[in-house]
Amino acid sequence: MSVGFLGIGHYVPPKVVTNKDLEKIVDTNDEWIRTRTGIEERRIAEDDMNTSDMAYLAALHALEDAKLKAEDIDLILVATVTPDKPFPSVSCMLQEKLGATQAAAMDVSAACSGFMYAVATAKQFVESKTYKHVLVIGVEKLSKITDWSDRSTCVLFGDGAGSAVIGEVSEGKGILSYELGSDGTGGKHLYQNPNDYLVMNGREVFKFAVRKMPEASVRVIEKAGLSKEEVDYLIPHQANIRIMEAARQRLGISEDRMNQSIKKYGNTSAASIPIALSESVRDGNIKENDLVVLVGFGGGLTWGSIAIRWGK
Repeated sequence: MSVGFLGIGHYVPPKVVTNKDLEKIVDTNDEWIRTRTGIEERRIAEDDMNTSDMAYLAALHALEDAKLKAEDIDLILVATVTPDKPFPSVSCMLQEKLGATQAAAMDVSAACSGFMYAVATAKQFVESKTYKHVLVIGVEKLSKITDWSDRSTCVLFGDGAGSAVIGEVSEGKGILSYELGSDGTGGKHLYQNPNDYLVMNGREVFKFAVRKMPEASVRVIEKAGLSKEEVDYLIPHQANIRIMEAARQRLGISEDRMNQSIKKYGNTSAASIPIALSESVRDGNIKENDLVVLVGFGGGLTWGSIAIRWGK
């Protein structure tokens, strides 16, 4: 059985916060942020918009793209580290909002790698014929755990949600291979502190990411029995343009074949890759039969990559 993407979508809040806006509240400047991260602006959810609300709006787009109804979904997997509350899970809240009465539901916590872990999990459920249609959401409201007085982190993050429906696709299409990994010894470099704020040792996380992102990109292609010369498009986790460039150069693909939505949205953690994937397909940068690589890293520390032959 070939398993892949039956539908995709995304949602980002309308409120735009630019680098110039941040200059007014913290000691930083637009040039510093752009040259070191590649970020120009980010989207920030209003106080009354929860993680589950963004997940719901993104889910509607994926269901529409897949030409399915909520009742057709058998399992909901939500990747997030910023749930509305510790429990019930965002996935259960989403099930209620959608009216997906036939669906089991659970959250996945792997930070920025969460979408990769959730898609790989969905693949297993479909391949085993346990479930036919799995709704996967990557969503974060990072603004609520960001210390807006910490100039080393507040410039990086944004809010948003990306969505996908995973199910059986045509032979030869879909998910060809995946690579997941973790290194718990690095957990101390990226975590949420007792005050509920995100804390990051930027230097250590950068060193980890520029090593693991390129490695995972190549590894997943090798697992699929293909060569890096066959890659048509790269969707890296939108964390830092220099880390993204390391993966792109390792694959040897041109700059126009890598998504760079980081400019508009910053780092949206688990939402980063599905938002970028949805936009890339919508804008025509990913076409039928393209070989696409998704690759990311996150707190844990974790990493993941997926090779896809695009198409239903």
